[in-house]
Amino acid sequence: MEVQKPSNDAMKHLPLTPLRAIRGVVCLLVLVSTAFMMLVYFGILGAVIIRLFSIHYSRRVTSFFFGAWIALWPFLFEKINNTKVIFSGETVPDGERILLISNHRTEVDWMYLWDLALRKGCQGYIKYILKSSLMKLPLFGWSFHILEFISVERKWEVDELNMRRMLSSLKDPQDSLWLALFPEGTDFTEQKCIRSQKYAAENGLPVLKHVLLPKTKGFSACLEELRGSLDAVYDVTIGYKPSCPTFFDNASGVNPSEVHMHVQRIPLDNIPTSEDEITTWLMNRFHLKDQLLSDFDSQGHFPHEGSEGDLSTLRCLVNLVAAIVLTGTCAYLTIFSSIWFKIYVSLACAYLTAATIFNIRPLPLVSLVKALFKCKSS
Repeated sequence: MEVQKPSNDAMKHLPLTPLRAIRGVVCLLVLVSTAFMMLVYFGILGAVIIRLFSIHYSRRVTSFFFGAWIALWPFLFEKINNTKVIFSGETVPDGERILLISNHRTEVDWMYLWDLALRKGCQGYIKYILKSSLMKLPLFGWSFHILEFISVERKWEVDELNMRRMLSSLKDPQDSLWLALFPEGTDFTEQKCIRSQKYAAENGLPVLKHVLLPKTKGFSACLEELRGSLDAVYDVTIGYKPSCPTFFDNASGVNPSEVHMHVQRIPLDNIPTSEDEITTWLMNRFHLKDQLLSDFDSQGHFPHEGSEGDLSTLRCLVNLVAAIVLTGTCAYLTIFSSIWFKIYVSLACAYLTAATIFNIRPLPLVSLVKALFKCKSS
């Protein structure tokens, strides 16, 4: 007998009670404080000190500590807020180097991709292509820089050189990689949809109702630069019930009740190589994504549910306790211990600010010596 699924109408926003608001603020304080201590102590260790000797081991150390911090967010969503994250489509293998494309429904889509990455043990290796203004956010901008996110102005003539330079640094097949891209370039709204539909009608392109027309040059560049070192492209479609959440909706647990993620794994051999063909391929993918979201709105779910299991509560709790103990220890050393810890934290904050603003990443000493000898010989 088929189980009747609740409709969107049956699901309502939970009321934002004072208790939920306080819980949301407390959760954010925990997440922000752990992020700060991870950055000034372990971010500097992994992304600066170890990077002077090896980029590969720098990324491994950085991903270990920040993977522990990132795992706190799925714990908040799935265990504290009781948001159901339902995966469907294909069960994807562990340990692959991938390019991930997704629709962009709301400002927090990228956080829910952490739920999938965590199940594959790759949450510390996920990198996003994101608008440059987000790099200016306090604390978060430092994290984005340390984790080697790629910032763009959303003007190809401005972005191409920097984007290709960053992509070329991610080619090493020894380094795990989940590179996530939202080809729409911005989150979905009715006004943006109307503009996208008008452009599509005027240029003979598919008129889409649930997604915006994708921008194809960034996706083409990612494939061109990384094709030889990737295992697959993951096409993810996200739907929310009862509606798309805001950032504080997530923190306080009032919305969403359910997050549905449909995943399709596409081998690189199935994706064309020329830019024109890639453009057509991506347009077709978003046409299919539009139909998938239309069916989701009418049926309340994506096809082939249950492709990924639930998170381990015990594992989440162990990670939470470890993160809090590390944060508490670092906070104690900073506040109550030697003055040198305070000086170190001040210098670390100054460095992270400058490095984020000017996009500074240390080169290994061996590379610097080779570059110097090359300059002298030339």
